[in-house]
Amino acid sequence: MTKFADIGKAPKDLLSDDYTTSVSLKCKKNAGPIAVTIDTDRAASGALTSKIGTKATFMDVFFDVKNKPCGAQTLESSISPCPGCKVTFKGGKGADLDIDYATGKIITNTTIDVKEMSKISSALSLSVAPGIVAGGSATYGLKGKGLTSYGIAASYSKGPLFTSVESAGNVSSVNVGVLYKVNDTLSVASSSSHSSAKPLDAITVGGIYKAPVGDIKAKFGNDGSISACLIKEIAPKVTLTASGTTTTSDLSNFKYGLGIVM
Repeated sequence: MTKFADIGKAPKDLLSDDYTTSVSLKCKKNAGPIAVTIDTDRAASGALTSKIGTKATFMDVFFDVKNKPCGAQTLESSISPCPGCKVTFKGGKGADLDIDYATGKIITNTTIDVKEMSKISSALSLSVAPGIVAGGSATYGLKGKGLTSYGIAASYSKGPLFTSVESAGNVSSVNVGVLYKVNDTLSVASSSSHSSAKPLDAITVGGIYKAPVGDIKAKFGNDGSISACLIKEIAPKVTLTASGTTTTSDLSNFKYGLGIVM
C-alpha cells in the first residue's frame, strides 16, 4: 500500500537523502518508556544550536514533542481508532488534523486546518494492477478561495525497475522519476521536470554503490551541480555521513557536510 505523497518517493529519496552541507550530531537514547533525541547543528559562525525531541506512547496514543532552538515547540500525537484508520494531530505555528484510512487497494489521506479553518486537503491512491499505483490530490480553500491546488501521480514497478510520474503546478508540468536496481550493490536513479514551455527544465542523475568501505552515493544535475557522500557505520549503532558538493563552473566553491547519528 502506497500513500499518494509517497508514489514517487523511491527515486527522490535516493537523489536527496544523506546529502548535506552542514555539520550535525544526532543522539538517540531511551529514558525508560520515553525515547529522547537531541539534534545539534553547527552554524557557519561556529555557534551550536540544538533541538530536543521526546517520543512516548500512553494508552495507545503516540506523542512526539520537539523543542526548537528558538524556543518554539511542536506536538504530534496519533491514535488508531479502528483497523486501517489513523488520526494524527500536528501542532506548532499552525494546527492540522490528519486522517489516513486504508482499505483493500485504496488509501485516503485528509488534512484539515483546525486552527484557522482555512483549507482542507484530500488525496487518494489506488493499486490499479500488480505494480501500478495511481492517485490524485486536491486542496480546497474554506474561506471563499475554492479549489486552490490539485495534482495527479502514478507509478509502475516490475522487477528491478521503478518509474513514477507526478504533476506539479496544478498539472502545468510533470516530474518523472526512474530507479533501476542493477544488482545487490548498485542502484541508479534519475529525476526530471517537463512542461510545454520547457520540455526539459531540469534533470538529475545519480546512484548508490554499496562498497566494502560503506555506501557511496553521487549525483549530477544539468545545472552543473555535483554531489557525493559516504555513509558508514563506524561503530555499533553509530553512523557517519560525509558529504561534499560543488559545481562544474566553479570547482573552488566546494561545500562539505558531516553528520553523526548515534
